[in-house]
Amino acid sequence: MIGKINSFNFQSLFIFNTFALIVTSYIFNNYIFIAIFILFFLISSLATKYGLKIITQLRLFQNISNIAPAIHFNKKNTPTTGGIFIIIPFLILLLILSINFYTIKILLLFFCVFGFFIIGLLDDYLSIKNKRNTGLKSSEKFILQSLISIIFILLAYERGYINPLIMISNSEGIDTNIMILPISFFTLVGLSNSVNLTDGLDGLASGCSATVFYGLGTEILLKDQQELIIFSLLCYSMSGLCLGFLKFNRYPAKIFMGDTGSLSIGAILGSISIFTNSFFTLFIFSGIFILESLSVIIQVGFFKITKRLFHSGKRIFLMTPLHHHFEIQGIREAKIVENFWKINICLVIFGIVLKMSL
Repeated sequence: MIGKINSFNFQSLFIFNTFALIVTSYIFNNYIFIAIFILFFLISSLATKYGLKIITQLRLFQNISNIAPAIHFNKKNTPTTGGIFIIIPFLILLLILSINFYTIKILLLFFCVFGFFIIGLLDDYLSIKNKRNTGLKSSEKFILQSLISIIFILLAYERGYINPLIMISNSEGIDTNIMILPISFFTLVGLSNSVNLTDGLDGLASGCSATVFYGLGTEILLKDQQELIIFSLLCYSMSGLCLGFLKFNRYPAKIFMGDTGSLSIGAILGSISIFTNSFFTLFIFSGIFILESLSVIIQVGFFKITKRLFHSGKRIFLMTPLHHHFEIQGIREAKIVENFWKINICLVIFGIVLKMSL
């Protein structure tokens, strides 16, 4: 039934990512890439399958906002906080790597991801406890995100892990000097919140994230720097984890990732791009996340400006984030997700091709 509703379904996305990783493994003559992807896909699938029962027993159910599209009210009481089945295996992987390699970069990455994970988990917990769609206030969430981000960025910058020369190609870049600090902050906090905003339709954020992680991992490999290969492996493990979760998060979703997952996923993308100087290509790969976030910024800004000028606020979109605009137009949820996945794949392919040609 799902296959009839959504022609480009979970199986299609899984085949794309798997085939892409097989090709990547063949080109770079290293099959550990496809192996780690499959391993973490299985870990996430099994963890979500059996963890779903526990979350249901604990009654950790999603609350729906009163301003959400009417069709979303049938999602009420869907188990949430499923992001723990993505992020906890990733955190365990980071701990294992830190024990074996003991690199400060891995420990800093663990600190950053764990910090955003706790923020998301706290937000989900308060939402469930208070029986409303929001947990932490926006200002509280931003302050906590900023605190973790600033500590992470300053410690990384002090140790020379952040390159102020943002590379556009293998030989050319833009020297940002001290401005790399606010750029890093914007990347980390901005991506975290952008993935969070995207997580509004079944399988949208998890499906797009799986593809973006593949793209980022491959872009890092193309840099041909031995010390960065570990970050490619981390990206491929996250691609597998997101797809394993997507088995249960696809339309109609049996579980939601919650802020526990979405805030952490954005933080992982942002922090890895900071360490690997992948700002430029990640900006292309994350086009869907950025578009969703921009739709909210444009809507709010336009409403405030028109209210001040005409004493009556006007809107550009029927509702934001952007996926809700298409929902209210009457487009099926599964169809919106399918098209966003396709656009995401095109952006990743474009970004990789662009990287190879520069």
